Amino acid sequence: TAQPNAGAAPKTGRSKKAPEEPAARAPDVDSLGFQAMDRNVPGLSHVILQKLNMKSYEDYKSAMDGKKSGSDFGIRTYFDMFQKMEDTFKFCVECKKLPNALPDPKSLRRCKRCQNVYYCGVACQRANWPLHKKFCKKLKLVALDRLVEWLIFTGDIPFPTETWTKPSWDVKGWEDWFSMQEQLEEKLGAIVAGRYMTLLWANAGKPRPEDAELRESIRRLVTDFHSRPLTIGLGLRLFGIDPLTRPLTVHVVGASHVETLNTRLTDYDELTRMFPGHQGLEMVMVGVDVVDGPIMRPPLTTLAPRGKVYLSSYKGLYHDFWESHVETKLAARPDLVVGFHPGKCLCH
Repeated sequence: TAQPNAGAAPKTGRSKKAPEEPAARAPDVDSLGFQAMDRNVPGLSHVILQKLNMKSYEDYKSAMDGKKSGSDFGIRTYFDMFQKMEDTFKFCVECKKLPNALPDPKSLRRCKRCQNVYYCGVACQRANWPLHKKFCKKLKLVALDRLVEWLIFTGDIPFPTETWTKPSWDVKGWEDWFSMQEQLEEKLGAIVAGRYMTLLWANAGKPRPEDAELRESIRRLVTDFHSRPLTIGLGLRLFGIDPLTRPLTVHVVGASHVETLNTRLTDYDELTRMFPGHQGLEMVMVGVDVVDGPIMRPPLTTLAPRGKVYLSSYKGLYHDFWESHVETKLAARPDLVVGFHPGKCLCH
């Protein structure tokens, strides 16, 4: 985004043409449909497809849409799955060379501190260190969370939560939220000692971290999981829309695999914990990249069930959804429209 000038230039006798602001750039998309990858690391899109035994971006889309399973692409074991995931990160973060562009493809070495980035040699590691040292500790957490995130798909995360014992406006941050969870340490301990956590570290190809690190990772992933429903709850509160007085409908526009991949019908039930006694909430995910799954069902034509959160979706553009469903009363008009962004949330 272009930044405004710090101050106006002094006037002179001759008028000058105002410099043109640079046009806003759309995200770079390579020939395979992957955003920005070819620009950052040439050929990485091809590597991802190769490692996942996919022939084209359409195969990748089919997998993301739930139309094909991992076994369709030669992923037979947990070890295969974690190894292929790690392989897609194997390129030199300094010179951007992929393994097949090196004299010895096995010469890539992972940073021992963060275990998140790779270097093709000592020279590149030293050259990159002034930048990398600013992020090394955080990238260590990223590498850990990337693996533990698998437990969201197995159902271990998030743990069962409690009805809020504080009004929503008194919950200022995640520590307030965690303080309302009964037997929190026992819940975290059960996940750490669980079957899938054991399977994860038996197949991840990395040493198992200390239990304290795993507990912190689970806490981070739980907050990430609940961030979308609670952002919607915050939007309702900020706009003065009270779920306790009437049933409400929320449209999530631009929904994609980020919001809908493996989404379960209960994933937004935290809103019921946040607003106990609400009159009914419907969340409609609308977007061209909505993933097929349990929530791929028509929006309600009647009011949402009292005390329940109902998830539905529409695969397509929002204006098409509005014309075909809202204007024809096949779906309710929204009380709140939400668009999620990696760095912010937009509500109307």
